Amino acid sequence: MLVQGAMKVETSHIVEQLDDLAEYRLGEWYFASGIYRGVPLAVSRTQWGLANAAATTALAMEFFRPVAVINQGTAGAHDPALQNFDIVIGKETVNISAWKSHFRARGEGVDEEALDKLGVFAYDKEARRFTQEVCHKADEGLFYAAAALKDRYTKGRVAEGVRGTADSWYREVGRVLFLHDFYGTAVEEMEGDAVAQICQTYDVPFLAIRVVSNTVFAGDVDWDLAVGAALQEYVLAVAEEYMNMR
Repeated sequence: MLVQGAMKVETSHIVEQLDDLAEYRLGEWYFASGIYRGVPLAVSRTQWGLANAAATTALAMEFFRPVAVINQGTAGAHDPALQNFDIVIGKETVNISAWKSHFRARGEGVDEEALDKLGVFAYDKEARRFTQEVCHKADEGLFYAAAALKDRYTKGRVAEGVRGTADSWYREVGRVLFLHDFYGTAVEEMEGDAVAQICQTYDVPFLAIRVVSNTVFAGDVDWDLAVGAALQEYVLAVAEEYMNMR
């Protein structure tokens, strides 16, 4: 299984738990592999952003040949009910920067909410071609494994929801609420939907799990990186549960 995180703070706890640790550099990205409680795991530090996430996922597919992928890490809340340390299991991911605006002539101003969902392209094995889709759904087996462990997490609540991905960081409450209503997003981050695209292209099961590290609904507060280790412990349990189910 491949577990991903963008930064060292989002992956280091997992790497520290691995026996028979081996570390790699593919291109300019960090990877590791080892054994966790009898489960073989690979770890990818993707760095921030859609392009890095897609590139590192494709490299991992060719190098490690994973049976499944969990993309995890920190996220900002779009749902006002979420607080720091809450976990969101992604029932689907969506690229919240993939949209088409409505035509307006010069001088008619800009309406930032007059949008149509555009989606992105990934390979559809049944259609045998690349198809355009707004959302990428989580693998049912991975989602079940994560949901089955909800009660084990005690540092916050575990919810299910849509994960929004973009090379953007939204800090305006009005904009966040619009995206929450328009896409149905619970959280935002910068990698998940790009990973989902590559996983679909390679026909590998995918799940996104994120922990809330900041919320605009609490005001202009700092990004809490302490949440990373809490999520990684939960993700390790999910990986073990899923591999034992197979």
